[in-house]
Amino acid sequence: MCGIVGYTGKSDALSPVLEGLRRLEYRGYDSAGIALPTQPGEKLWIEKRSGKLGNLEGVLGDAVPKSHSGIGHTRWATHGGPTDKNAHPHVDNEGKLALIHNGIIENYVELRNELEKRGHVFTSETDTESVVHLLSDARKSHNGDLAAAMRDVCKELRGSFTLLAIHSDDPERIVGARRNSPLVVGVGDGENFLASDVAAFISHTKRALELGQDEVVDITPLSITVTDLNGAVLPHNEYEISWDASAAERGGFPHFMLKEIYEQPKAVADTLIGRTHGLSEEITAGIDLKAITKVVIIACGTAYHAGMVGKYAIERWADVSVDVELASEYRYREPSIDKNTLVIPISQSGETMDTLMALRYAKSHGAKIFSVCNTNGSTIPRESDGVLYTFAGPEIAVASTKAFLTQLVAMYLFALHMGRVRGTLSPELDAQLAQEIAELPGKIEQVLETVEPLRELTRKFKDSTSMLFLGRHVGYPTALEGALKLKELAYMHAEGFAGGELKHGPIALIDEGTPVIAIMPTENSLLNEKMASNVQEVKARGAIVIAIGDADLPSATHNIRIPHTHEFLQPVLAVVPLQVIAYEMAVARGNDVDQPRNLAKSVTVE
Repeated sequence: MCGIVGYTGKSDALSPVLEGLRRLEYRGYDSAGIALPTQPGEKLWIEKRSGKLGNLEGVLGDAVPKSHSGIGHTRWATHGGPTDKNAHPHVDNEGKLALIHNGIIENYVELRNELEKRGHVFTSETDTESVVHLLSDARKSHNGDLAAAMRDVCKELRGSFTLLAIHSDDPERIVGARRNSPLVVGVGDGENFLASDVAAFISHTKRALELGQDEVVDITPLSITVTDLNGAVLPHNEYEISWDASAAERGGFPHFMLKEIYEQPKAVADTLIGRTHGLSEEITAGIDLKAITKVVIIACGTAYHAGMVGKYAIERWADVSVDVELASEYRYREPSIDKNTLVIPISQSGETMDTLMALRYAKSHGAKIFSVCNTNGSTIPRESDGVLYTFAGPEIAVASTKAFLTQLVAMYLFALHMGRVRGTLSPELDAQLAQEIAELPGKIEQVLETVEPLRELTRKFKDSTSMLFLGRHVGYPTALEGALKLKELAYMHAEGFAGGELKHGPIALIDEGTPVIAIMPTENSLLNEKMASNVQEVKARGAIVIAIGDADLPSATHNIRIPHTHEFLQPVLAVVPLQVIAYEMAVARGNDVDQPRNLAKSVTVE
C-alpha cells in the first residue's frame, strides 16, 4: 500500500520523483502529492491531489520550481478519506518541513491532543500529520538536526511506518525511517534515492541498500548514513538488483497482468535453476529438518492458496504433519509452538504485515522460520532462519499471477528437499518428481498457446452475476485461487468449493445458466469419478460446466485441455486458464485490470 519516493542529486528532482511514483502506481492508491524545496529557509513548494497521479500531473504546469531534491507519495486512505487535504505530503505550521508516511500510527490521537495543547494547528484527518508536528518540535530541540529529531520521534511512535522528511533549511538532505514497513536506498553517482520499492529508481541505478527494523537513514547527493534509534552508525548492506527497468514496462501488452501471465514459463524456469536436485545449505540455513515434528505454513490471499498446495506435497513426500494458517488469524489464537515446529511464511513482497507479525509470534515461541519470498532484502527473509527466494521478477499488476506460480514451485522444491533429507522418498518417485517439475515451464508454454478460444468463451459470460469453481485434492486450492482472481478483477460473486461439499449447502447457489468451472483431477481415477458425479449434479440443475483437465469430460459443456503432469503438480497448469478467465472477464466488463478497486499490491498494515 502507498508509494514513497525521495530524490536528492544533480537532476531536476521533479522528473525522478514523478517517474518513481508512476512505477509505484501498481501498489494501489487514491491520492498523490510532492514536496520540493525552493530557496533555503523558505516554505516548501507543495502540490497534492486526490485521485490518480494524472490528476496531480494535470495541475503542475510550468510553475513547478527547479529543485535538486524532493519527496513524493501515493496514498491509500486509512485515516481520513481520499481528499486533497488528507493527501501527503503533510507540512508543519511553518511550511518548511514536509513528511510522507506509509503505515499506521496507532497512538496518533494522544499525540495530536498533546500537540494541539502546544499550539499546533492541524489541517487534515490523518494520523500522519501528528508525526510532522512532532518532528518539527523535535528538530528545534536538536538545533536543526533532522536525523536526530527523527530518531527521537520514532521512539514515541507506536504502529508500523515508513517516514520520509525534508526541510527547506537543509534542502539537499532527506531523512527516512522504517518500522514494519518497507524502505530501500538507491545508490547512484552523485545522486541517491529513497523508496518503498526498488521499482521507483530502477531506471537510474541497480545498486540498493537494505534497511533494517527501527533504522534511520540520512541521504544527501554524496552521502548515506544509517543509524539505529540511539544514533549508532550501522554498516551498509548493499546488493545488486537482478532485473532492469524494461522488466517493469508492459512490452507491447495491453496490461501488465497479461504480460505477467505470459512471463510465467520464464519465471518458473528461473525459480527452478539449480534447485531440482536439492536446496543448498545457504538456503536452508542449517535447519535440522529431521528434528521437525510439525510444519505450519502462514500466508494471506493468493499465497495462502500456494500454502494449501504445499501442505499436500510436504505431508506426502516428507511424512510430517502440516497446518496451513491465515496469517491474519494465527497469533490471535495463541497456537501451540515449540522448537521442533517449522513455520513457513509465504509472501511475494516480504513486507506483508499480517504474515510478518505471525512470523514474529512464532519465532518468539522458539519455532524455526523458513520463508518463501520474491523480494530480496525485504523484512520477512531478513527475520527468517532460511529463505527460498522465488525469481518471478517484478510483478506490477495487483492481482498475483507469476508470483503465485513461483510460490507453488518453491513449495514443491522444499517438499522434495525435506523428503530427501528425512528419507521418506523412494529413489524412483524422487527421480520422477524432479523430472516432472523440470518440465513445468514447457508445459505452461503449451497452455498459453491454447488460451485464445478460452478468452472468446469467457466474454460470453460477462453479464453473469456469479461463477462457481469446484475442485478436489490439490484442485480445491486451485478452485479457491480461481475464484479469488475473479473477485479481484471482475468484481463479481465467485466462490471456490471442495467438490464433495456441494451437497452440504453450496449446490443451492446453482441456477439455470450459472457458470461452473470444474478442475478435473489427474491420474486418480477415484477422484475423477467423484468429480464427474459433482459435474452431473450441477448440470442437472442448469449449470454451464467448463472442465479443466488433461482429458475431455464428456458431460462438460466446454473442455479446456492442459498437459498431463503428476497430480500434485497440476495446480501450476490448471491455474493458468483461471487467470486468463479472470483477466478477460475484467476486460469485457471495462474494469481496471492492473489496479482493481480497493486493492493494493503490498499490504503493509494489519
